[in-house]
This record gives sequence, structure tokens and C-alpha cells, in this order.
Amino acid sequence: MKATDWEFKNRALAFGLIFALAFALYSVDRENSTAGLAAWLAVPLGMQADLMARLLFGFAALLLVAAALIRTWASAYLHANVVYAARVKTEWLVADGPYRHVRNPLYLGNVLMAVGMGAMMSRSGFFVVVAMMLMFCYRLILREESELEASQREQYRNYRKAVPRLWPSMRPQIDSSGRAAKWSEGFKAESWVWGFAAGVAAFAITLNNLAFFGALGASLALLWLSSMVLEKKGRA
Repeated sequence: MKATDWEFKNRALAFGLIFALAFALYSVDRENSTAGLAAWLAVPLGMQADLMARLLFGFAALLLVAAALIRTWASAYLHANVVYAARVKTEWLVADGPYRHVRNPLYLGNVLMAVGMGAMMSRSGFFVVVAMMLMFCYRLILREESELEASQREQYRNYRKAVPRLWPSMRPQIDSSGRAAKWSEGFKAESWVWGFAAGVAAFAITLNNLAFFGALGASLALLWLSSMVLEKKGRA
């Protein structure tokens, strides 16, 4: 079932609530998902649990860097007011950059982000954040697809047949239309995701909760402020 008007308009808030709910599950499950996995892997691999945990947290940070890169690459081909628009923009179809490999690179980045951030959550929180992110992203995708097909018709149907929805193809599936990337816009729009990656990387190095939650809080505040500014500009 596709997302409602409210869900699409407030998707940034919904993403934040998903993370908040998943972190809140520490109240019923106090073991960190990465620490539990590290303890389980350390014995058969003959490694210290602390070292294994640092390596796993480092891998989580790399996943978040990948998520930030993908989202930045995608946003570089869109204006920020399209990425965070309150309604689906159907006036044109972007089919350059990552959109030649996967139809929804921004939501692919969100799923990778959920897995990476899940490393900082409890065991139950990890599964909840990944499952809820997948479910919500698919609802948003179904809404966007229905509106794009209604607007672009045959052009979008051909694009949908050629390019996978969420699992990317290693090779581009369509020819480039020649649209140029605006990398400064991409990094500006996705600076909050880079903040997530920085927070987990800092924790992997220091194992200091304060460093992680400081970066996380600043990133979420930046996302909220950016969304508010873009919404006001859209109204103007």
C-alpha cells in the first residue's frame, strides 16, 4: 500500500521517529547489537571482543559513508527542494547519474543508513529499524511510482522496465541524457547523513557515547532545519 499524503509530506519526521523508536528499545533489550555480534564472533575467530566490536563499528561507519555517497550522488542530480519537497515532483524524469543504475537511490541510501545506524542500537532495535525503514521506503516508492506513471506515462513505464527499483545494477541500464551533476547542492542537501557517518566513526575510534550522540543530535537538527527552510521557500 502506498504512502498517504501526510506520510510523504512528513517523511523526514517519520524517519526520525523510526530511529527514535528503535533506540528506545534499549529500555527492554539492553544489549547492543554490535557488542552481541562481536562476542559471538570473537571466540571462533580467536580475537578479543573489544577489537572485534571496533572493527564492526568501523564497518557500520563505512556503510553510512556509502549511504551518504549514494544520497549525495543522487541529490547532485536533483534540486534540494525536490529531494525534500512536500509533494511528489512529476514535471520531469531524472535518468542520469545513479538513476541509470537504480530508480530510487535516495531510498537505497536510507536502507543502508538504517543498517549502519542499527549497529548503535540494541538487538531488537536493529531489526526494528531495518524492517520499518524498508517498509516505509517501499510505501513512499509506490506513491512516487504511481504519480510518475500518471504524469510521464510511457516514458516512465519504459524507464521502470529498464532500471531496477531498489537493488542497483552494477552497469547503467539506460543512456545518459547529459544532465550535469551539481555536487555542491548534493553535499549541502545530504550533510546530515555525513554527520551520521562521522558520529559512528567517532564512536568506533573512541567508544565514547557522547561523541556519537552529539553528532547524531546535530545531524537530526540540521535535517529538520533544512526541511523547514525548503518548505518555506516552496510556499514563497
